[in-house]
Amino acid sequence: MTAHRFPHAPISVVVDPGRPPYPAPWDVELHGPLDAAALERLLGELTAEDAGRPAWRHRLLRHGPDHHTLRFSEPQGAPAAFIAGRVADRLTQPPPPADSPLTPAQRAALARPGERRYEVLLLEPAPVPDTAALREALRNVVAAHPQLRSRLDATDGWRTARAADASAGGQDPLAEGEFTDEAGFAALLESTGGTLDAHTGTQLRAVLARDRRTAGPRADRLALVVHELAVDTASRRILLDDLTAALGTATGGPQPVRDDALTDWLTELRELAGDTAEARHWTQVAGRRSRETARALPTDTPGQGDTSAADPASVRGDAYAAAPSSGRGDASGAAPVIARDDSLGVAPSPAPGDGPSATPFPAPDERPGAAPVFASGDTSVPAPLPALGDGPGAAASPVRGDASGAASVSEPGDTPRAVPDEVRRRAGFVLAEEITERITHGLARRLALTTGEVLIGVFALALGRRQGSRSVGFDVLGDPRAGRHGLRRHVGRLAEPYPVQLTLDTGLGPLGRLTALVDSLAACAGRADAGAGFGACREWSPDPATRRALREMPPAQTCLLLGDPPPGSAPPTHRVEVRAHVRDGRLYVDLNWAADPDEGVTDTSVHALARQLRKLLAELADTPAARVLPAFRATPQQAALHAGGDTRPGTGRHVEQLVWIWHGPLDTARFTASWQSVMDCETVLRTAFTDDDEPRLVVHERVTPDITRRTFRDGDWSALLEQDRLRGFQLRRPGALRLTLLEREPAPPEEPIWILVTYHRALLDSRSANILLREFYRAYLAGGTLPGGERRPDLRDYTTWAAAQDPRPAQDLWSGRTPPDGAASWPGRPAGPTGLTGTGHTRLRLDSVETTRLTRWAATWGIAESSVLQAVWALLIHWGSGATAAAPVRFTVTVSGRGVLFDGAALMPGPLRNPLPMHVDVDPAATLPDLLRQLRERALDLAAYEWVPGDWIHAWDGRGSRDTGCTDTVVVFEDSPHPVDGLEAELAVHGIKAEFPVTVPARCAPPVGLLAHHDSAGGLVLTGVYDRALFNADAAAELLAQSAMLLRTLSLSAGEHTTVGEVLGILEDSAVPHPGVGVAARRVGPLLTLRAAGHERAGTICLIPPPGAPTTCYDLLSDLYPGPQELLVLRTGADGARDALASYAAGRSLLLGGYSGAGALACDLARHIAEDGGRPPRVVLADRARDEQERARDLARALRDAGVPEGPAPAPRREAEADPVTEQQ
Repeated sequence: MTAHRFPHAPISVVVDPGRPPYPAPWDVELHGPLDAAALERLLGELTAEDAGRPAWRHRLLRHGPDHHTLRFSEPQGAPAAFIAGRVADRLTQPPPPADSPLTPAQRAALARPGERRYEVLLLEPAPVPDTAALREALRNVVAAHPQLRSRLDATDGWRTARAADASAGGQDPLAEGEFTDEAGFAALLESTGGTLDAHTGTQLRAVLARDRRTAGPRADRLALVVHELAVDTASRRILLDDLTAALGTATGGPQPVRDDALTDWLTELRELAGDTAEARHWTQVAGRRSRETARALPTDTPGQGDTSAADPASVRGDAYAAAPSSGRGDASGAAPVIARDDSLGVAPSPAPGDGPSATPFPAPDERPGAAPVFASGDTSVPAPLPALGDGPGAAASPVRGDASGAASVSEPGDTPRAVPDEVRRRAGFVLAEEITERITHGLARRLALTTGEVLIGVFALALGRRQGSRSVGFDVLGDPRAGRHGLRRHVGRLAEPYPVQLTLDTGLGPLGRLTALVDSLAACAGRADAGAGFGACREWSPDPATRRALREMPPAQTCLLLGDPPPGSAPPTHRVEVRAHVRDGRLYVDLNWAADPDEGVTDTSVHALARQLRKLLAELADTPAARVLPAFRATPQQAALHAGGDTRPGTGRHVEQLVWIWHGPLDTARFTASWQSVMDCETVLRTAFTDDDEPRLVVHERVTPDITRRTFRDGDWSALLEQDRLRGFQLRRPGALRLTLLEREPAPPEEPIWILVTYHRALLDSRSANILLREFYRAYLAGGTLPGGERRPDLRDYTTWAAAQDPRPAQDLWSGRTPPDGAASWPGRPAGPTGLTGTGHTRLRLDSVETTRLTRWAATWGIAESSVLQAVWALLIHWGSGATAAAPVRFTVTVSGRGVLFDGAALMPGPLRNPLPMHVDVDPAATLPDLLRQLRERALDLAAYEWVPGDWIHAWDGRGSRDTGCTDTVVVFEDSPHPVDGLEAELAVHGIKAEFPVTVPARCAPPVGLLAHHDSAGGLVLTGVYDRALFNADAAAELLAQSAMLLRTLSLSAGEHTTVGEVLGILEDSAVPHPGVGVAARRVGPLLTLRAAGHERAGTICLIPPPGAPTTCYDLLSDLYPGPQELLVLRTGADGARDALASYAAGRSLLLGGYSGAGALACDLARHIAEDGGRPPRVVLADRARDEQERARDLARALRDAGVPEGPAPAPRREAEADPVTEQQ
């Protein structure tokens, strides 16, 4: 265990050897929240582990709420370093990682007051299943779902048992009992609900209640009692379907659900919580809601534009609209009816007996004597469990436990508990299929919105019309499972409401107002599906102010629920709930409310809202259809990219960036107008994907450029680029390009402006970005307007051309080019996982003289520089594989896609760049010109088929899967047109100078790639892009250095008779190490320099890797810790570095630092220095978080808090004033 188990509260430790003589007890200084009782338990555990040693006497001195000193009185025979190092490691030791963290919705549920919370899904089986079969079915359901076989541990995470070990927390999954009245049944539910405990893993039990009433008909009851952390709307349906399937299956049960998708989703949410743009969105929403004082639903006074009659029965029949929430119909037993409105296309409710499939709402239970069961006053009705073989579809009535764990089971007239009102009422309507089609498809496509976003917008307009207000606020509840296939069968609380605040334009008609809201509606859910980013920022934002603002946000009165209703109904959480969903081609809208006149919620006001909602839908459906945007097919490459599933925001995949520096004055208005003009002329910037099953594209008429301006500080650059990359793009919205103007803070005089262009490779490539940049310059020089009109041909014409191409010649070519089995594909063998994540970049440049010599040498053999680069890469792969004889190698080459026979392709922006497979035979006995000619022939073959997607090629050459090439490395040689070529003089007239833009490549799927381009000075720039999980920075840099060395050497000395073996010999004789070995293992000496000292008197920090950690674990610290001290990394044990560090300790300030686990080794090293007569350094340890960025950030903070001195070590400090907390043995 550890002494600090507080979420989001890292602890750091400083071990101070104190004053001479140094063998005296060493102080352990603690920074961070501390539980004194937990500390005592920790020390007791350490004492118990060393039974042969005397107990440690200690005092705990308190300097402040988060600052303590632990002082030991050393017992005989216990070294000071041994005690201090062990204690420091344990104090900073992270808890064992949970198998899965709590979701934000689960964290919110736990934060609500109340002891036991559970929900009951009530079924009435006919006949009652056999108890043995029911128990087995319940066990199978528990075994199938990781959530149900997990227990909540002390770190607020889930520990998941294996499916074979699932036992519902050791409880019998079925509780049996009898009841003679409703109070007895309520007691059974309460007692069973009291046995649920997430900490023991009991989250699901069933209650089989035998009806022992003496009067009237009797019916046994079956109920599922589920912990609220394990259930939401979708979970109810999944549980009931799986239980039905398990009861109907002779052997086994539902298929087990993997939790990989949940882990990936939560990881993305944690990353999203650190995104400043996402946090800004939700804090702005919270701020607006806090400032709003208007109620979501006003009193009964009709609002602006309300011309409907006040009769509530115009929406739903009086018998239904006014009925109390009895769950069994009204007193007369009449079924609810829907008033017919032929002009709107509202379908009437079928007469009783017409079949349940056409009934929009559950019919009441008309059996005499049926006991009403409520869920907070809900109107849902228990339904029979289907007989075996009938399939899923059972309805259920949820019952929510109160604070004491008791279920809400009421007689008519009882007060529900979830919302403070006596009854909940319902009203609603159904739209005909034609009207539904116009709204959910026609209108949604016209506005480039999803169906859900259209419904949010219409609901906002209805609220605004009723309130007569321009500002409306409400909550929306969706389901994040809808956008993630891997989560669709996951049981657990994933969904929670997110807030929406919108400002309406009251001067327009309904369609105009909805159109004006398009951008706000597209952004209202943030970057995560179903607004999950709200919960992520509320729980995990690194900014305490953000977390506090979101947690303290006032609740909404109204909630819009999107998606199919659950079996029965969910316990209401808002005073007014409106559910909208499409079933069988018709839109169903159901309003559910608890009247509260003091809050403006009355039957009249809610019925008026329903009328406004229905009227708006009718007006929007009857609006003369605008010109339908024609859709065209995506290219095969775009289709493959879109179907891959990693194009959504938050992944960082396929998002590329271009950076250029602007020197001189910048007219922001002119800048914005110029980009607007470029978007007006370039259709690709107004193109978006549709929501169709087959990826299709539409061109929108008008798109506003996304331009923001912000400041940055030194050291923030890498994090800024990564956050911008993770922001991603919503590809169903036009505008897959945005710009950020960046200014340094503080800005020195005449400081240039950095401009970041971010784009998505599904619609643009790097050449396209440079083409668009040139168009921008032309528009800026012309005053903000680009001469000419819309570009043609464009992507629409290209896709038509590509679809007309005959693939058979390409198939014949690649069918006979299957790479041999065992073909090498990596330039070396990485030494193993590095423990890092993300994508790394390294850069190297050949000067203009070297580049010119290389170009002329390549021309001697009739080849381009790109073929020379491919030959060098093939040689490195062959050398890295360890082969000594002729062997095939394979890699991927990226072509521009603009060498095809399509007029205008060279200057057309679009996603034309295309990776194609390449393989050649590398024979040490052959001559180098032979290898070059072989690559030239391959390049000529590829030139005619640059449009062919890799998926097709993998199918033709026998590899079959589009993922096969992900393990290949890639070579890219691309020279984009210079954006300001020929425009320099005109720009200079305006005092403007623009540097050649630099491309920051997208995250790579291959393990490593080599990119090359010429810069404005005529040099050849080589960029290595690599997966940091497989290559460390030094290995990637060495690989790039080897590539440059070969390019220089070949252009200087290779001739007609130079053999491939002679070139490979250059690598063997080179001092550059093999990239798979890693630079640290090749360097001599015990210390690795991570960063040199900032000045002569700066101190030294030596970082100690924890046992089993690589030296690269501190790579990020040099960027996050700005101190001037020299940063060293220890590569050996204490004895190996002892002499070297002793010299540092004698001459200037030395500090040892590291992550948890390094304390014992660091203190032992400090002890050795003291024994040798030196001054032992202090030791600083930080909590070892799981995320590498968080780890490095915590250590940098600990070093700053420790006050690392510069120059010679200061004189020993006097004992600080402190309050003694404890003094114990």
